[in-house]
Amino acid sequence: MIRSKPIHPDFLFLLEMKDGKIIELFKDLREFILDIHPDSNELLYHTHALTTVFSISEKLSDAFCMIPIYTNHLNLGFNKGTLLKDTHQLLTGTGNLIRHIPIDSSPDYKNKKVKDLIIAAVNFAIKDMDKPTRSKGATISKIAKK
Repeated sequence: MIRSKPIHPDFLFLLEMKDGKIIELFKDLREFILDIHPDSNELLYHTHALTTVFSISEKLSDAFCMIPIYTNHLNLGFNKGTLLKDTHQLLTGTGNLIRHIPIDSSPDYKNKKVKDLIIAAVNFAIKDMDKPTRSKGATISKIAKK
C-alpha cells in the first residue's frame, strides 16, 4: 500500500461537511484506487455530487472510475462501465455508459473482483485514449471558488 497523496483543500473543505462514515469510506476507497493505479490524475468536481474522478490523462474522457459522494451514500462509478466485461455482475445502473457499485462498507470494494474490474477499466482507458498524457499523478480541481 502506498502512502496516499493529500486531498486537495477545495475538495477537503466540502468533504468535511459530510457524515463521518462517508468521509472514512471515501478516504479508504480513494486510497484503494490510488494503490491500484498510483499514476492516476484526480479531477475534482462539485455538481449534483462531490466527485473525484480518476483518469489516465488530464481529460474527463480518459477517466476510468470515480467516487461520487451524495448526501447519505457514495458509489464506485465506472465511466465506461457498459463497455467493460463485468463477469461477476458487480455493476448496476441504466445509463448509456456509466455503471456503478453501491458502497456501504469496505468489503464492497476491498476484494479481488473489484480490484480486477478497476484494472480492466484502467487498461480499457489506456487503449481508448486519443493521445498520450502530459501528466501523471496530478490533482486538477474543477471546483468553483466561492
